[in-house]
Amino acid sequence: MTLDLGLLLVCILGVGFLAQWLAWRVRLPAILFLLPAGILMGPVVGVLAPDRLLGPLLFPVVSLAVALILFEGSLTLRFSELREIGRAVRGLVTYGAVIAVFLLGVAAHYLAGLSWEVALLFGALTCVTGPTVIAPMLRTVRPNARIANTLRWEGIVIDPLGALFAVLVYEAIVSRHQGHTIGVFLAVVASGVLVGLLAAWTLAFLLRRQMIPEYLRNYGTLVAVLLAFTVSNAITHESGLLAVTIMGIALGNMRGVHIDDILDFKENLTTLLVSTLFILLAARLSWPLPDGVLWSGIVIFLVAQLVVRPVTAVLASIGSALSWRERALIAWIAPRGIVAAAVSALFALKLEALGMPGARQLVPLVFILIIGTVVVQSATARPLARWLNVAEPDPNGVLIYGSDQAARVVARALVDAGFHVVVADEHWDGIRQARMEGLPTFFGFPASSYAERHLDLTGVGRLLAMSNNRERNALSCVYYRQEFGRGKVYRLTNDDAQATDGRVQLGGDLAAPALFEAGMTHERFLERLADGWRIKSTRLTATFDWPNFIEQYGSPTVLLFGVEEKGALRVASEKRELEPRPGWTVIALVPPEAAP
Repeated sequence: MTLDLGLLLVCILGVGFLAQWLAWRVRLPAILFLLPAGILMGPVVGVLAPDRLLGPLLFPVVSLAVALILFEGSLTLRFSELREIGRAVRGLVTYGAVIAVFLLGVAAHYLAGLSWEVALLFGALTCVTGPTVIAPMLRTVRPNARIANTLRWEGIVIDPLGALFAVLVYEAIVSRHQGHTIGVFLAVVASGVLVGLLAAWTLAFLLRRQMIPEYLRNYGTLVAVLLAFTVSNAITHESGLLAVTIMGIALGNMRGVHIDDILDFKENLTTLLVSTLFILLAARLSWPLPDGVLWSGIVIFLVAQLVVRPVTAVLASIGSALSWRERALIAWIAPRGIVAAAVSALFALKLEALGMPGARQLVPLVFILIIGTVVVQSATARPLARWLNVAEPDPNGVLIYGSDQAARVVARALVDAGFHVVVADEHWDGIRQARMEGLPTFFGFPASSYAERHLDLTGVGRLLAMSNNRERNALSCVYYRQEFGRGKVYRLTNDDAQATDGRVQLGGDLAAPALFEAGMTHERFLERLADGWRIKSTRLTATFDWPNFIEQYGSPTVLLFGVEEKGALRVASEKRELEPRPGWTVIALVPPEAAP
């Protein structure tokens, strides 16, 4: 079965998008859907043959894509974060990773028959757990804060470090196989490091001095990364991957270089590349797999899951504050992801070209381990967390940005209704008053880089932007829309003009649903509180329903929230009028003459 080339390329992009969308919808890692999609399109159905489709372009395309993936991953590593992470994370990403490489290499050598060189490369590739697989799994598992932070930081830190380690192992193998001396290997490493540092310094110099216009920064960075990769390879063969990894680490740690837009662009580009790359690489697999590969891969997965990860987790957490229950869950969760799949496929292509024995087994073994860890851990981690009593409840908590009287009375009403609330603000006076009232607080702007590291959002699933700063409210909504979802962020309109005048209304992605009712503004809310209005919480019944509530407290009553019988919070907004039912608890702002 053959398809037109253009139609086939569009199908690859479309299938990749559907896999990513499905992963987002069911909150599972996208790899779980991308790899089977590639196998289905390739060896099973036969519509996709990457070697025939791309021909001599296959190797350069894969190489450049992997270079961009490694650069994006290494760009997120901050040396300052290495000092801030706990003892357990430091153990997992240092000597724990070395132990994992050795044990996985031993398993691959004795169980799959790989040479020691390829087996150690397998270990270096599969010791990595990345944030792209950890993040969706944590959203599903919802462990407590210490477990979530440990696993999240492990994925963030070990992703670029593991890639760097795998590249070094690969360079050593190639140098030895080609009869190169240790001097040649050191020259490869030195070339990659120097080219990477020079490229990072040059790009940073241009960015700091505004020599690249804003709209060309992403384009220029893309060109710089690919140029560093190809120039380094031209100077010293096979040093390009090391160069882009060093370039990303260096650029991400330079002061005065604003890389947020670049990082966003690279993340979007990486999503596209990963989706396309995984489908192409999975389509190259022989199916059914060669004799012995499937069973040896399954046994290696069992060893990795039941022996390697528990051993490394226990040794790495010695002396930490983690309980045995927390260590047990950490010892179970270690899904492999993007770096392992993408880099292993590239290395396999290169090693096959060199005639290295066992190179063809590398990719299927890595893919079996990826699929095994993602499937098994996604299916079992949540029940295990509950059994160990280390799982957090559903994210029904609320983050309130703002700490003036309006924000505090709303926070108090939600706390009294049994919800976890965090009041966040960069103004100390309001935060101090909130603390005096016994409210949980965070001193700082909730969309800041400081908040990324220190604001604990465990159990929190909504944002109410209620500060008196319109622009910061909008920024908070845009920021937390990615974290909580578009339907879970709200803002309190700041002035009457903003609510009615189209010339000053926020538009596009800046406009989150307005809280409570049409015309309700921050100033009006404060005025009503000053006039004696109070918040009233009442459980509705069949004999005292919402119309009875309105009749008792008056038609000016403003419904703020509804709490369903099962405890789910419903937020009243201008675009979503609530219809409280018997059994709900309503939280409303009632006039002073009606308040008891």
